[in-house]
Amino acid sequence: MSTHQETPSLQVTLSSKQILAISLPIALAILVPQVNFVINNIFLGALSSQALAIGGITGVFYLIFGVMGQGLNNGLQALISRRAGENRVDEIGILFSQGVIISLALSVIGISFTYFVVPSLFHTLLHDTERANTVISFLQIRIWGLPFLFIYQMRNALLVGTNQSNFLIIGTATEAIVNIFFDYSLIFGHFGFNAMGINGAAYASIIAEVMGLLVIYLVIHYKKIGARFELFKHFSFKANYIKLILVQSAPIMMQYMISIVSWEFFYILIEHRGEQALAISNAMRNIFGFFGSFTWAFAATSNTMVSNIIGQNMEDKVIPLIRKITKWSLGFAIAVCLLLNLFAHPFLSIYGQGAGFIQEGIPVLRVVSIALLFMSVATIWLNGVTGTGQSNINLAIEFVAIIIYLIYAYLTIEYFQLPITIGWMCEIIYWITLLLPSYWYIKSNKWVGKRI
Repeated sequence: MSTHQETPSLQVTLSSKQILAISLPIALAILVPQVNFVINNIFLGALSSQALAIGGITGVFYLIFGVMGQGLNNGLQALISRRAGENRVDEIGILFSQGVIISLALSVIGISFTYFVVPSLFHTLLHDTERANTVISFLQIRIWGLPFLFIYQMRNALLVGTNQSNFLIIGTATEAIVNIFFDYSLIFGHFGFNAMGINGAAYASIIAEVMGLLVIYLVIHYKKIGARFELFKHFSFKANYIKLILVQSAPIMMQYMISIVSWEFFYILIEHRGEQALAISNAMRNIFGFFGSFTWAFAATSNTMVSNIIGQNMEDKVIPLIRKITKWSLGFAIAVCLLLNLFAHPFLSIYGQGAGFIQEGIPVLRVVSIALLFMSVATIWLNGVTGTGQSNINLAIEFVAIIIYLIYAYLTIEYFQLPITIGWMCEIIYWITLLLPSYWYIKSNKWVGKRI
C-alpha cells in the first residue's frame, strides 16, 4: 500500500471553521511569548527605568536574528504546505530536516556576529557609554538561546504546514511558565538564586527556550508525528533540498531582517531623545507584539492555506480565501483597537513608571492602535504573496516600504525633533505601503501557474 493511501489527507478546505482551526492555536502560541515579553518588561520596569529602556534596544536586536529563523520558518512552511496540498507526504520529513541544518548554520553566524561586531557597533551608535556596555553584556548572554529558538521555529513550520497547529500551545505554555519563574528568580535573587539584574532576564529567556524546545519535541515523539513524517531519518546534507528551501526562504529572511533592522534604527533614534521616550517606545513594542498576535496568526494561516490550495490546483479560490481571512483578522483588530483606547491608562500603568510616562505614552498608544488595524489587513495579503511561492516579490515590497519608513522616522524624530507620537506614525505609513502592492500583485494573477 502506498504512503498516500496510508496517510490521512493533509489538504485544507476553504471554510471559516478551517481558518479558525488553524489560526487560533497559532494565535495562542504567539500570544504566550508575547506575554513573556510584557512580563519581562514589567520586571525590568520594577528594577529601574534604565533597565526598561535598555530592554527595548536588546529586544529588537535579538529579534533581528529571531526573524531570520522566522523567515526560514515561513519559507519552509510554504513548501511543507504545498507538499501537503499535493499529498506528497514523503517529502515533508526531508524538508524539515534540511531546515534544521540551515537553522543551526544561521545560529553560528548570529553568535559570531554578536561577539565580534556588536561591541563596536553599539559603542558607535549609542550616545550613552554605560548604556552601550549594558546592552552588549546582555546580548552576549542572550544570543546563546538562538540555536534553540531556530530549531523551535522549524517545528512551527512542520506543525502549521501539516495542519496540526493545535500542538503549538504546549511548547509555548511551557516556555512562558519557565520564563516567568526564572525572570523573577534571577533578576531579583529569589528562591536561593543570586540577583543578576537585567542579565538575569537573558539567562531566564535561554532556559525557557531550551525547555520549550524539549517539551515540543517530546510531544512530536509521543504523538508519533516524527514517525509519520520520518523526521529524523534525513539529517544527511541534501544539496537540492537545501537550495530549494533557501530559494524560497532567503528573500523572506532578508525581508524580515530589513524590517527589524529598521526598527532597531528607530529605537536608536528614540534613544537620542532620552530615557523616558525609549521606555515608552519599548512599552509600545510590547503592546504591538501582544495585541498583534491574532493578526500574525491569521497571516501564517494565509501563507499555509494559500500554498495548500494552490497545491490542490485551486488557484481560482485564492482571492476569495484571502478576503475571508482578512475579514477575520480585521474583526479581531477592531476589538483590540477599542480595548486599547478605552483602557489606555490601565495598560500603561502596569509598567510602574509614573504619571509622566502614562501622560506621554497615551497619545503614542492611540497611534499604535490605529497601526494595528492597517497591519491586520496588510499582513494577510503580504503572506498570501508568500503562499504563492513568489518570495522575491515579498522582498521587493518590503524594501520599498522600509525606505519610506526610514526616511519618515529620521525626518520626524531626528531632523525636525517632533514629538515621538508623530514619529510612531511611521508604522501606519509602513503598513499601508506594504498593503497596496501586495493587494495589486495578488489581484494581477501573475503568480498563477508558477510552481515551487
